[in-house]
Amino acid sequence: MNNNFKMVAKTLFGFEEILAKEIRNLGGGNVVPGVRSVSFEGDVGFMYKANLCARTAIKIIKPIHSFTVRNENELYRNIYAMDWAEYLAVDMTLAIDTTVNSDNFTHSLYVSQKVKDAIVDKFRDTDGKRPDVDVKNPDLRINIHIQKEHCNVSIDSSGRSLHQRGYRTATNIAPINEVLAAGLLLMSGWHGQSDFMDPMCGSGTLLTEAAMIACNIPANINRKGFAFEKWHDFDQELFDKIVEVCLNKTQEFRHKIIGYDKAPSAVRKAGDNIENANLDDYITVDRKNFFQTEKQTEGPLHMVFNPPYGERLNLDMEEFYASIGDTLKQGYPGTNAWLITSNMEALKYVGLRTSKKIKVFNSHLESRFVKYEMYEGSRKRQDKNEIE
Repeated sequence: MNNNFKMVAKTLFGFEEILAKEIRNLGGGNVVPGVRSVSFEGDVGFMYKANLCARTAIKIIKPIHSFTVRNENELYRNIYAMDWAEYLAVDMTLAIDTTVNSDNFTHSLYVSQKVKDAIVDKFRDTDGKRPDVDVKNPDLRINIHIQKEHCNVSIDSSGRSLHQRGYRTATNIAPINEVLAAGLLLMSGWHGQSDFMDPMCGSGTLLTEAAMIACNIPANINRKGFAFEKWHDFDQELFDKIVEVCLNKTQEFRHKIIGYDKAPSAVRKAGDNIENANLDDYITVDRKNFFQTEKQTEGPLHMVFNPPYGERLNLDMEEFYASIGDTLKQGYPGTNAWLITSNMEALKYVGLRTSKKIKVFNSHLESRFVKYEMYEGSRKRQDKNEIE
């Protein structure tokens, strides 16, 4: 008997194909990338697995109903007509998240209010009591999406955004989002094949995500909980089995993961977060100024980092980015170096030719994720070796 149903995983701009590949590799069916989303099919166990393991998913929602809607009365009637007892009880709490892109509805908070009214009125009419609203930690989070005259009703299986992995308790200025970090690493081709470095590691997010990818550790294994654990039909035994199976697929990593930062506070915070993720056996963090270092390891080095953009720190960005280029050129042969920045002007001062340049967003900032290939010896020598 096929117990599969449709789900939608939300993600960041530019990560749709990466997430689609993740979902396929995890075993999802009918995987279709969309705009900041990927739709797919699976059973309840796969919903648990996707929440636990998908590194580039922000939320995983389960669509439960859709209808045409042109005004608030139609919205109320259609929501009221649904069998909410299948998902909710009077002693449970709820919250409504709404996104609207419609001429008929312009205020998402107003739509959320009408949906809430319809649901609690239904319970009051059938049970004589009504569930309460809890916007911070509800038992059921309902997702409403109105596109023109089409309304999708979904329930949120994740709860808090899946970038909140649970290991990061200390952060610096402008820490990189964990989903963004994982997506950039996967986009860079990182899968644990060499030594890895983040030379400006801040609170250690890129280092931690790199180690989890290299060891095939589930992305959200350290998370405190998921929304589906409060659902009527939550199967604790099945979830425990999914966790066990996923942990049995972890693998050993035999290279080095190295982080530098010149700020003592960053080094301390990175160490705390790495310890929280139980990855201190794989990652070392040292207090060093990248511009005064050179490559310490033999063989290929994979480097990914998130330098300052000039948004919050008072730096000479031209000089800073020129120093990035000089340090890579003089001290890091045999390195594939990737960096993300929203400072397009400063990027010009790196002074190295990019082999890849990809448009991404860091929060609201349009950014570029760029790759510099630092060859052993001259490029001419490298090309000769490749021909031979």
